[in-house]
Amino acid sequence: MIKIGLFCAAGFSTGMLVNNMKVAAEEKGVACEIDAYSQGKLADYAPTIDVALLGPQVAYTLDNSEAICKKNGVPIAVIPMADYGMLDGNKVLDLALSLIKE
Repeated sequence: MIKIGLFCAAGFSTGMLVNNMKVAAEEKGVACEIDAYSQGKLADYAPTIDVALLGPQVAYTLDNSEAICKKNGVPIAVIPMADYGMLDGNKVLDLALSLIKE
């Protein structure tokens, strides 16, 4: 079971993106757990996830977030603005999975 954490400014759209990602995972037959959290909680959740994605609105925290994730062996990336804005669950799921395979 792959655990994916999306970290944002606790916005409503991230919750919708999580739902779209869950649908995409089901369609692809990928067993995963996907949840959204406030970026301020990254240090709390990093030990429990396999990959972290930052919402574009908190991309400015990338340096600090990378340091937290590195300590926990968790790959991290910023969700591209276009994919986030379109709530493209398929593309964002593919991004998360590509980080795990690297």
